[in-house]
Amino acid sequence: MQIQFWGAARTVTGSMHLLTINGQRLLLDCGLYQGKREIANERNARLPFDPKSIDAVVLSHAHMDHAGVLPVLTKNGYTGHIYCTSATRDLAGVMLRDSANIQENDAAYLNKRNAQRGLPLVRPIYTEADAVQSLKHFVAYEYHRPFEPLPGVRVTFRDAGHILGSAAVIIDYEENRKQRRLVFTGDLGRKRLPILRDPESVDRADVLITEGTYGGRHHAPIEDVREELAQIIIDTYERKGIVIIPAFAVGRTQEIVYDLQRLVADNRIPRLPIYVDSPLAINVTEVFRLHPECYDDEIRAFINSDPDGDAFGFSMLTYVRSADRSKELNESKEPAVIIAASGMCEAGRVLHHLKHHIEDPRTTILFVGYQAENTLGRKILDGWERVRILGDEFEVRARVKRLDGYSGHGDHDDLVGFAREMVKRPDKTFIVHAEVESAQALQAGLQKIGLPGVAIPDRGERALID
Repeated sequence: MQIQFWGAARTVTGSMHLLTINGQRLLLDCGLYQGKREIANERNARLPFDPKSIDAVVLSHAHMDHAGVLPVLTKNGYTGHIYCTSATRDLAGVMLRDSANIQENDAAYLNKRNAQRGLPLVRPIYTEADAVQSLKHFVAYEYHRPFEPLPGVRVTFRDAGHILGSAAVIIDYEENRKQRRLVFTGDLGRKRLPILRDPESVDRADVLITEGTYGGRHHAPIEDVREELAQIIIDTYERKGIVIIPAFAVGRTQEIVYDLQRLVADNRIPRLPIYVDSPLAINVTEVFRLHPECYDDEIRAFINSDPDGDAFGFSMLTYVRSADRSKELNESKEPAVIIAASGMCEAGRVLHHLKHHIEDPRTTILFVGYQAENTLGRKILDGWERVRILGDEFEVRARVKRLDGYSGHGDHDDLVGFAREMVKRPDKTFIVHAEVESAQALQAGLQKIGLPGVAIPDRGERALID
């Protein structure tokens, strides 16, 4: 077998790994690269291989950095299946269309400005029609139900506990008369987070491709994070300011809403309006309601005890779908909490909220998820004094806070523990989906428990498996 790492290599975005098994080509993930706009547009629009040469695709989960360029794959000639869980299929159905709409709307917005300034026009990477066409290729299998995407190649999904429907991918195959197993973690979740079940273990692997986002770092207990969230809201409320939470529409938004509902129920935060300003998050929340089979015991108990039986709705919460209502939020002078996508501030309605409030010292910008290098979110988090938003430059006067405890990624101990729990540990391990420093920390941790051959591949690098 040959593995070629075409994405999420020494970075955390653009997951894309091409396997060649007995002459057949299997693609693991086909994710959107996020970073500097010029580089991202070029990389996302032009795949590094011929889509027609791919025989099958296996998708670990629906986040855009893992699924976001599937429409590019299919519009350029891929005709096979895209295998995933049913929850991932349902999430991708709303997320890919939303991604296309954001691209088309952002292109239209920027092109108005570019036309006035004599700058070249920009084009979306794909359209909504392209996204809808890609959905025709999806085929769903549930956890623990093996299937063969290619002759002689058996795949089984295990619950990765990262987002709804996320899967660790087990690939069993025979090559040169040897039975082999490759395990791809996708994005591995955390234990004891609300809503979703904990990640499942895998008993053995000959080859492991593991994410390493939080290599060398550790998360605070979720109970401490809720208390910090409450205090940030209280402090901002007393300044008569607005809390802007850039949040991924899948998983993170639902976790924040669930925790806010608990804080309200316990009278731990003031009564103030809370808005989820994201059509995508609204649609995704409906998908969450359709998949209770993914829930953990805690949220089941909460739903059973709640008068309305709803973990994602309460009196102070308003879901904002229309663009006009979203614009009205920017005119309000009352304290509020606004949750809006995208989580890394690279697109979507959060950009307009930042544009209106980032220069107001009463505002708090609260990051609850990972911010990749070169994204707007990372620049704000790193303390840049001035940033560019939708073509204009703004001074950062708002308070900037960060809560790492909401991360849906396992931390260093979770990642090392996934390998440690294996009865038969891998002979070769590849760390992806991590910046170099984190990958090196995880490499040291895996070597410490005795794993041989732990590598950090470069983009485009090939690895041969005997």
